[in-house]
Amino acid sequence: MTRTLLLTLALLATPFAASAMPAVGDIVGSNADAAKAALKTAGCPVEMFEAEDGKIEAVCTDAASMKKMDVMIDPASGAVLSIKESND
Repeated sequence: MTRTLLLTLALLATPFAASAMPAVGDIVGSNADAAKAALKTAGCPVEMFEAEDGKIEAVCTDAASMKKMDVMIDPASGAVLSIKESND
């Protein structure tokens, strides 16, 4: 019984593990289309892009928490520089 329950829980959690937010240092792309696709795949569909202080800011909604997130991206390398909850 316990084994079946653990297996069921593991299978139910698999989609959430596959759609984790990117981490600082992950490469999501240096152009809007690539970054948008990578963040959507990571479970954070992008609602808005804007330039801010020489960086790209992507505002997306984390599918796991349903919170709006600000993802700062280096436009030269496409690397995630920071991730924080949006105050918009």
